[in-house]
Amino acid sequence: MIVPMKKVSLVVLDESRKESLKQLRRLGVVHLEAVEGKGAVLASYKDAAAVTDKAIAIQDEIKLPKKQQPLQVSLDKDASREMAEKIVSLNDRKKSLFDAISQGTQELERFSKWGAVNPADFAALAESGIFLYMYEIPEDKYALIGDDVRTIKVNAEAKTVRFLLLSDVELTERPAELPPEAYAVPMPELSTGDIQNNIENAQREISRIDGELLDSKKYAASLASYRKLLATDIEFETVYSGMGREEDADEEDGQDGAVRLAWLSGYVPVDLLDGFKSACEEHAWAYAVADPAEDDPVPTKLHNNKLVSLIYPLMDFLDVTPGYLEYDISGWFLLFFCIFFAMIFGDAGYGALIALLGVGMMIKAKKASPLSVLISLLGLCTMAWGVCTCSWFGIDTGKLPETLRAISFRPVSPAKIGDKATTNQQILCFILALAQLSIAHIKNMVKYRKTLKFFGDFGSLLELWGMFYVVLDMVVDSVKYPLGITPETLYFFGVGWLPLPFVAIATLGVGFVLNFVFANYEGSIGKSVLESCKNIISVILGVVNVFSDIVSYIRLWAVALAGAAISNTVNTMAGPMLGKFMLFIFGVILLVFGHGLNMMLNVLSVIVHGVRLNTLEFSTHLGMTWSGVRYRPFGE
Repeated sequence: MIVPMKKVSLVVLDESRKESLKQLRRLGVVHLEAVEGKGAVLASYKDAAAVTDKAIAIQDEIKLPKKQQPLQVSLDKDASREMAEKIVSLNDRKKSLFDAISQGTQELERFSKWGAVNPADFAALAESGIFLYMYEIPEDKYALIGDDVRTIKVNAEAKTVRFLLLSDVELTERPAELPPEAYAVPMPELSTGDIQNNIENAQREISRIDGELLDSKKYAASLASYRKLLATDIEFETVYSGMGREEDADEEDGQDGAVRLAWLSGYVPVDLLDGFKSACEEHAWAYAVADPAEDDPVPTKLHNNKLVSLIYPLMDFLDVTPGYLEYDISGWFLLFFCIFFAMIFGDAGYGALIALLGVGMMIKAKKASPLSVLISLLGLCTMAWGVCTCSWFGIDTGKLPETLRAISFRPVSPAKIGDKATTNQQILCFILALAQLSIAHIKNMVKYRKTLKFFGDFGSLLELWGMFYVVLDMVVDSVKYPLGITPETLYFFGVGWLPLPFVAIATLGVGFVLNFVFANYEGSIGKSVLESCKNIISVILGVVNVFSDIVSYIRLWAVALAGAAISNTVNTMAGPMLGKFMLFIFGVILLVFGHGLNMMLNVLSVIVHGVRLNTLEFSTHLGMTWSGVRYRPFGE
């Protein structure tokens, strides 16, 4: 269930603001409303956090085998800050060295055809009245240089001539006698020898920095702890600097000693309210308690029994939280997710491996965590469905032991009824859709039982049941489930000999009318009908959406079919290898790799498809948007 909340407002003396916040954090029950912090202290904490995050990211890029992981060394808060700054500084220096190496390498490549070049030599000759300038020109254009231009040919390679232009005076402009194809080569800032030495020195320094960064891995745990402390400091300082405070008008007039107040607001679960009140009385805080307003950002705290709470690790992973005024569907989420998971994996062998994984996690941790119990439960559900459908590692049912075929459930077992099991599995998917979506509208009907909006959701329920038959006709078997009058038409309860197709269409029509009239009811039927008329296209498309939502559940069968096909393909490829001694090991590797890959794909399918049916189709019919904010009390 969603724990009821109370909105609380707390007023303290401004002079005791910091100490009061520390006491409130120790109490750890108030989910504070968001405030905007400010100030130099908060800015320094955020800067330190940014530097630490960068340092941790730099360390994470250094990969070491598990056996070479260094022993961790503890650092205090100040030393951790200095180490983070040092790591970032070393990494920045390393980047600048790489840039210098890149630039130096480009310079060496530019002068690789010239040989050793030293700007000092050119400067010395210039002091003696000999001015030399480097040029490059296409080989066929070199002969066009006139005799009045003195040149010294250095070399010719790759149809390019390199030459020195000789002058008795310093040239400030390009000589007009040079062909336009002549390219002036800029003089390097350093000699090529110095550039090469700088590159080698930079490479040695990079090696030294890499060694220091590698050595810093022993402080990884300390940096992680320091980052958590910074997160706590940032949270505290944000609240401290962002609290509402009373303006001190007397202080501006030069009168000191005025009493100022500070305040904040938040939310406390009703089951923890007594503890909050006791703390307020103990510390002499003024407080007020009220019911939250409809537009208040009330956090959501879920509280369920141990079985239903098994779904929490998945909800945490997906980061989905129902709104405070929405439903807590944790129990239904767990129930249908287990069913969807089992049907998507669809293999008893896979289920056994998953269950063993969960048990292994419990043994390793020496306790049963919610995650390990959930994995074990999902494995057992998958095993149960695989036993029913006679699916064991994708092995052909004809090759399975008679015992496994005998314990399978006839209506969905290909081993007993052949291809008819496929049709029955499809129908089961649609039955699950009908059941889950009906639960959604029944919950809404209970919610609106005291208003006429009840009939709007009752109409949606009738639409759902009528459309169910339409889906059976259009997707499963139009002969067995016809929409028209045929000799095969089924009759409904035998009352009045009404054919089932007519009953389904009538149910759909009545449901549409009820939904049209009452879906938008807010105290006036006329306004509700008018609102439906304004959105007539959306109302009509709503009927189509009911059809698509039911059909969407066929994905359970389709994805399972794809997984079974992959399993069968892997077995077919590996089978011949297992019969030959020389290829046996390769066959085993292929089986492990193929089935392992298939299980990974099935995990992705569960996340994409199994979760979607709960968080989209089911939630849409409930009217849920998962817009909630998780209850996170201000605490240590």
